[in-house]
Amino acid sequence: MAASDRLSALLVRRLSKGSLSSCPELMMQFRHSRENLDRFIPNRSAMDFDFAHYMLTEGRNGKENKKGVVSSLSKEAYLKLLAETFNMNRTRILAFKNKPPTPVELIPHQFYSSVHQSKPSKPLRHIPQTSEKTLDAPDIIDDYCLNLMDWGSSNVLALALENTVYLWDASNGSASELVTVDDEGGPVTSVSWAADGQHIAIGLNDSSVQLWDSTENRLLRTLKGGHQSRVGSLDWKNHILTTGGMDGKIINNDVRVRSHNVATFAGHQKEVCGLKWSASGQQLASGGNDNLLYIWDMSMPPMNSRSRWLHKLEDHSAAVRALAWCPFQHNFLASGGGGSDCCIKFWDTHTGACLDSVDTGSQVCALLWNKNERELLSSHGSMQNQLNLWKYPSLVRIAELTGHTSRVLFMDQSPDGHTVATAAGDETLRFWNAFGAPEVKKDASKAEQPGPFPHIRQIR
Repeated sequence: MAASDRLSALLVRRLSKGSLSSCPELMMQFRHSRENLDRFIPNRSAMDFDFAHYMLTEGRNGKENKKGVVSSLSKEAYLKLLAETFNMNRTRILAFKNKPPTPVELIPHQFYSSVHQSKPSKPLRHIPQTSEKTLDAPDIIDDYCLNLMDWGSSNVLALALENTVYLWDASNGSASELVTVDDEGGPVTSVSWAADGQHIAIGLNDSSVQLWDSTENRLLRTLKGGHQSRVGSLDWKNHILTTGGMDGKIINNDVRVRSHNVATFAGHQKEVCGLKWSASGQQLASGGNDNLLYIWDMSMPPMNSRSRWLHKLEDHSAAVRALAWCPFQHNFLASGGGGSDCCIKFWDTHTGACLDSVDTGSQVCALLWNKNERELLSSHGSMQNQLNLWKYPSLVRIAELTGHTSRVLFMDQSPDGHTVATAAGDETLRFWNAFGAPEVKKDASKAEQPGPFPHIRQIR
């Protein structure tokens, strides 16, 4: 009888007598013996009982005989033949469970991989730390409340240098002079392209606004009588040209009619530094030298003079010039404050709530959203006069671009969103590859394959 069987029989007798608790040593011995038992179940069909019998009987004798001299050559030959017959080179006698079969795939591998294969991660793009091109911009006015540069939809950049407006064609690099105003009307205080990229508005120091046809270099009309002093801010909404002046007034001008003043917005007590229409055209954001940010809603009942605003936002502690509507989120605005504020704030313009704020450490001069990524570019004054690229919504600064030696007041991007242009008081115009090359969209007409019956439009 095996030792484990004898131990089990002894435990049974102890249990019947009720004395197991009095023998803890015996209980521990039984437990250890149970833990050491071999619980594998052999596969009898794969066993070689003849070889097992030989290894248990003659195998040991054979090993002992190898230590001495073999008694006879005939026995040595017999042992060699026996070893070859039973394949004595094997190391295992018992054969347990066979190798498990290959699992059956319930879902074909090619289908599973096509559905569940993770999207390859987008490689990090390289952001050059220096400008790609630098041009001279002599006599540019270093004034925080003026807006002297705009990049139109026809890929032509307009830049005002004192009394002259220059046009730089980005497609071929050529430059031309559009207009030079006289000293009584100048200097030029603002420029803004219409959506068609052909017509441009020019604000002047004498409170008037000129409309020009850039293709023919022809003055179309002059808007007068709305403001009492210089017009430093301009923005278009279709045929409506909105102007902001040093007098604090904001005026909507319908350029199609003789009486162009169709609405006046009264709110700012000091000069209007920034004007931006939302993409939908329903809301207008205005920032002023009175540290205020106003949101005007066009869904309100029309009136000739608007003194009611949707939101009056007073969180900035310095002049508000930098304004940028988010291209991928409705009713979302970024604003930047001047030297004693240094903050970029993010607003829900539907509720008027400030959703987030980041202290940049320097004067915020201009803001631009990336059209292809969730990123915001800001230009700054004082200290480094740098450009900062922020990831949204984490607001982590992912790049800092330097090169200007004076505050970077003016900033705009090309129509394709690839190149950013900046102009500063150091009298230079710089071009940066800050936003990277835009993705090439597939042509829908080429992607669609004609069916077998292209002349049939529908099945009745």
